[in-house]
Amino acid sequence: MSENNLDELVKIYLTIRSEREKLELQDKELKNDLDAVAQKMLSICNEANASSIKTVQGTVIKKLNERFTLSDRSGFDAFVREHDAIELYEARIHQGNFKEFISERTDEGLPPGVSVMREFTIVVRKPTSN
Repeated sequence: MSENNLDELVKIYLTIRSEREKLELQDKELKNDLDAVAQKMLSICNEANASSIKTVQGTVIKKLNERFTLSDRSGFDAFVREHDAIELYEARIHQGNFKEFISERTDEGLPPGVSVMREFTIVVRKPTSN
């Protein structure tokens, strides 16, 4: 591939990346606006003591989302063992910690049951201005 052709591809890449950054900023602003409107609708539902309100434009539904977090890992671990409730855990590998772990044990290979997917990606840096 000629250098001119690669230079043109880099230019296109940087232009697209710049446009995506602008769109991400717009999206962040729109998300903030959407959250503000949702909070107003939640207030209206709370004031009306309603779980849903039908309007001409659509139905507003008040939904409860729950997310559980650990404040005492060892206490929770003991609870899981006591109740034989291993299903309360979510099985996944911490990518950064595991990468460090295996880098210190390169001669041992991967532990049983673990596979790795690797792929090359491209990083493009803007030229530095002098």
